[in-house]
Order: sequence, then structure tokens, then C-alpha cells
Amino acid sequence: MNDASVMEIAHSAIIMGIKLAAPILLVTMGIGLLVSIFQAATQVQEVTLTFVPKLIGVAIVIVVGGNWMLSEMITYTHQLFAMIPDLISS
Repeated sequence: MNDASVMEIAHSAIIMGIKLAAPILLVTMGIGLLVSIFQAATQVQEVTLTFVPKLIGVAIVIVVGGNWMLSEMITYTHQLFAMIPDLISS
């Protein structure tokens, strides 16, 4: 196991984390932006107002994209396990 293989594994892990977190983060950011625009327009300054819409948005993202997220993670894990013999031999 050399430096290049460690860097490759770290790079692919970071990319996988970004791919899995991006849909949830983008939805929560969008909902937060819409709620803050609504709060600014109506001057309702309730801190807990953003929690329920974000929770519903994240639940919808997980229901819709959860299968894709799980399959991506399983594929990545299979690739890691397939790399083990090559990493041990080098």
C-alpha cells in the first residue's frame, strides 16, 4: 500500500461523501432561503419556523433518493473490498 493508493481511496471517499450529502444539503439550503425570504417579507421572526419545512424536505429527499444513495454506497463498498487484495500485495 503506497501513498498513491491511499490518496486514491481518500479522494474517492470524499467524492462519495459529497455525492451523498449534496441532495440533502441543497434541499435544506433552498428551503432555508425560501423560509427566510418569507420571514423577511412578513416580519415573522420565529426561529423554529424553519425546522418543520426542512425536516419534511429532508424526509422527501431520503424517500425519493434513498435507493440511489444506498446503491451508490454499496457499489463504493464493493469497490473498496475488491481493492483489498491489490492493496495487500503491493
